[in-house]
Amino acid sequence: MKPARSLVLSLVTALAATLGAVWVALPALAAGATASFVKTAEWGSGWEGKYTITNGGGSTINGWSLAFDLPAGTTLGSYWDALLTSAGQRHTFTNRSWNGTIAPGASVSFGFLASGSGSPSGCQLNGAPCGGGTPPTTPPPTTAPPTTAPPTTPPPTTPPPTGGLPKHLLTGYWHNFDNPAVELRLRDVPIEYDLVAVAFAEATTTPGALTFGIDPGLAAALGGYTDADFTADVRTLHSRGQRVILSVGGEAGRVTVNDAASATVFADTAAALIARYGFDGIDIDLENGLNPTYMAQALRALRAKVGSGLIIAMAPQTIDMQNPAGGYFKLALDIKDILTVVNTQFYNSGAMLGCDQNAAYAQGTVNFIVALACIQLEAGLRPDQVGLGLPAGPGAAGGGIVAPSVVNAALDCLARGTNCGSFRPPRTYPGIRGAMTWSVNWDVSNGNGFARTVAPHLDTLP
Repeated sequence: MKPARSLVLSLVTALAATLGAVWVALPALAAGATASFVKTAEWGSGWEGKYTITNGGGSTINGWSLAFDLPAGTTLGSYWDALLTSAGQRHTFTNRSWNGTIAPGASVSFGFLASGSGSPSGCQLNGAPCGGGTPPTTPPPTTAPPTTAPPTTPPPTTPPPTGGLPKHLLTGYWHNFDNPAVELRLRDVPIEYDLVAVAFAEATTTPGALTFGIDPGLAAALGGYTDADFTADVRTLHSRGQRVILSVGGEAGRVTVNDAASATVFADTAAALIARYGFDGIDIDLENGLNPTYMAQALRALRAKVGSGLIIAMAPQTIDMQNPAGGYFKLALDIKDILTVVNTQFYNSGAMLGCDQNAAYAQGTVNFIVALACIQLEAGLRPDQVGLGLPAGPGAAGGGIVAPSVVNAALDCLARGTNCGSFRPPRTYPGIRGAMTWSVNWDVSNGNGFARTVAPHLDTLP
């Protein structure tokens, strides 16, 4: 015969009073909740892991905590879509503000990088075995949550889109203007470029509004080139598997999005241009400042209009990605759930501090590229959201021009830990997205050396 419920409660209360045992209850775990693990990538010195938490029960999960052990010799690196506390080799990941609620039948995931050959063991989800089952009678030890709040990230809608892009991609800017570089019709962009950013959309007298059309100077230099020709060329690139996005800004760009009204205008006019010309997305290249709050609002509104396949790229200057609290960096973190790639301009910068904050690295070197990319990789962006922007040879920039082989070495250092200079990042990032160059036109002017050297090398990365 089972004891009555009141008697059980009395016994538990008396035992707790006797032993002085006190613990903090974890969030209720819905029946049927499980967590599965997979290594999404492996290389000689480490791997990338992903846990997926699935609510197979009939009630909503409100908050989750997943803990596991790593063997000695295996260490955690960067992580994303969760918060982390560690005690020795026991690591506990908890939900962010936007992914703690899991409806019945839904899933959420988080990922991390690790160095060493070991794998997780002893996995517990809210105190119960990750494969399902009854929680242990003794609650697992808990660690107080971090006292410093992480950067706020808005709720995700769907995973960041691939937009039909490869894992590692080469981005190049195409000039919609006439300058000393060779003039090109869009259809003449070399096939090595996976993503072509059309430079640039322009501002109007209405705050936030964008306009675009073929530049008269370019049309004249090409002996005639119309908006209809350009639109047909966009379709031609699509037929080759290339994607085309509209870049906003540039050195002389004056597009301003500083309030809710201009954010709406930005989204409306950008969506209209995308529909008219067949663009696959938008690139934010505002070198004269931006308001991260309202630009984030504008980009989310644009995505809602265009759909989840919208490619969102950014091309900040090096100084803009030094501090996560800065405008550009904050924007990238705030839209991380819908952001495709940030191609920072690692040129025209002078010497700057890297993620070690111990030395100023001279531009135009492997050390500079790797140490500054490391800031973004260690401060919240996923490796697949980080690209390396470099000039395409003489004429393309005032400083920071490097041989394409230097770009490949920087990619190797970040992805594999090989071909590094004196600076070595704290871990490897095999998912590093790729490289960008200013510009396609300058590359063609200089014999296509950038694309023909970097594009095939991207195909060799993990």
